[in-house]
Order: sequence, then C-alpha cells, then structure tokens
Amino acid sequence: MVQSNPLTTFSQIGDEWETVLSDSLVNTVFQTPQWQEVWWETFGDGRSMVGFYLTESESVTAIAPLTRSGDTLSLVGNQDTVDYNDFLVKPGYEAALYDAVLACMDELQCHTLTLASLTEGSPTLEHLPGLARQRGFSVEVEREDVASGIVLPETWDDYLGGLSKKDRHELRRKLRRLEALHDWRWYSLTDQGEVSQRLDDFIGLMRLSKADKNEWMTPEREAFFHRMTQRMSRENRLRLFFMEMEGRTVATSLCFDYGSSRLLYNSGYNPDFSYYSVSLLLDALCLRDAIELDMQYFDFLRGDEPYKAHLGGKQHVLYQMVVKRN
Repeated sequence: MVQSNPLTTFSQIGDEWETVLSDSLVNTVFQTPQWQEVWWETFGDGRSMVGFYLTESESVTAIAPLTRSGDTLSLVGNQDTVDYNDFLVKPGYEAALYDAVLACMDELQCHTLTLASLTEGSPTLEHLPGLARQRGFSVEVEREDVASGIVLPETWDDYLGGLSKKDRHELRRKLRRLEALHDWRWYSLTDQGEVSQRLDDFIGLMRLSKADKNEWMTPEREAFFHRMTQRMSRENRLRLFFMEMEGRTVATSLCFDYGSSRLLYNSGYNPDFSYYSVSLLLDALCLRDAIELDMQYFDFLRGDEPYKAHLGGKQHVLYQMVVKRN
C-alpha cells in the first residue's frame, strides 16, 4: 500500500532521495537534495514547505518537493537559477504520485499548481494532464524556453568532424590563433577552498561580460552562487574553469559534472579580449576536457545563444505546466 509522508527537510530521507533520483527518468543536479537545500536557504522566504514523499513497504517511491506561496504550489526552484525541474518518481509509481499531488491541492485548498522547466520526455508531461482533467482541473502546457546539448563522441577529432564545415573551420582557426600566443593558459579548480577564493573573480567576469548579467547578479543571487558553489564543490560536482592571458584572468566557466554529463551553468569574460574569442574557446576547452574524461553528454543548459549551436549543441524544448482548480 502506498503511503504519503510529509517532507520537512532535505536531509530527512537523504539516501533514499538519491536512490529515487537515480531511478527517475528526469535525473539532474538541480533535483539533488544538496542543490534544493541551498536554493531553499537562499530564496525560500515567503514560501512554506508543503512537500511529501510516497512509500510502499517502507521504500521511498516518489518525492514531491513542493512549496506554497499564497494559493499557488510549485516545485523548489525557479527559472532564474534552475534549468531543469521535475518530481522524482520511480517508474511505475507515476499515477500514485500525481494523484497525491492533486489531492494535496485539494487538501490545502490551493487554486494553482505551476510547474516550470519540464523537459521533453518528462513523465509529468505525459501523465499529469490526463489525470488532472479527469478530476476536473484545467491544464495548460506552454513552451517555456529551449536548452541545448551534445552527445559526446570518443575523441576530439570525432567531435570536430561532427560540426558543420563552417563551424569546424572557425573553431580551428580561433584555436590556432590562441595557441600561437606564448602567455596564456587555462585550468580548472575543484577544491572547496580554492573555489571560494576565486568565486569573486568568476562573478566579476560575469558582471563585466554583459550588461544584463550585471543587472541579473543581485545580492541575493550572488549569495546563492557562494552557497551553491561551496556545497557542490563539497559534493565533488563542481569545476570552475579560468583562462589567463598576459597575466590577467580573461574568461571563466562554471560547470557541474553530474553522472556522465558536464553542465555549463554560467560563464563570463573580459570584453577587452574579445578578439581572441576567449569565452567561446574556454567553453570549447571545457567540452574537450569532458571528452577526454570519457563523459557522454555536454549540456549547454537553458538559452538559445548562437555559440551553443556553433559548438554543436542540439536544441530541445522546456515546458511550463499550469494546473488550476475549476
């Protein structure tokens, strides 16, 4: 018999959380208890935790990390800081989970359930709309954004061979121009202390690279970056890349290694060095490093920036679902 249990903390079912996530069709770093705990510590004010988890024979089968704001329920996270989101559910327990989610809306007398950043192939997209409509709810599913990624081949040469002729030519040309310089290098940091010491350099280059990134990096989001990078480096999931030229730090990329994937979360660069395409090339070097580590997928995450396509990224759609009581 499936039972529903209140979820009060992110460490409450720590090992079980990781197990359910590993069995879920949608399994991303943004759904880990560590990421969600940091997000909640930073952005949780004004919300209440109303999540729950399902068990059968004392085994956790699904997790719904729901929050409440007014009469609206949503998953932990937001579109500004979380690229992919979903419930956690073992195959075969989808109907039980979504029935429990709808029952939660009724019990709390919440009018709206908003689910953002759902990926193509999400079981939530497949199962929840039909169940909700059967119970008298209205459901709207809309295109929210796109994300990009590339299945990694075994070698860098194979990767280059998979690019379009124009993109391959341009990438090789830019790499030759960079490699002709004598005073440049690139490297990554993973140690928690080193990441902490250099995070302000990363944030500074983010701010410097684009006006909209400078505006986006509010004090609250900056605090989130400090907390999140510390937690993810402690979990050995973070790699902070830098490129230096003429003794100056000119580009940076923040990546997560999760499972067999590398996720490019954010980046920044000094526009004074745009001639050398330092941002694009550092991202390409991050990708080459992932290939050399035998990783299987490079995820450029949310956004339709042209450089992602130039580096071989293939787009997929992100969706938002809104369920309302009639």
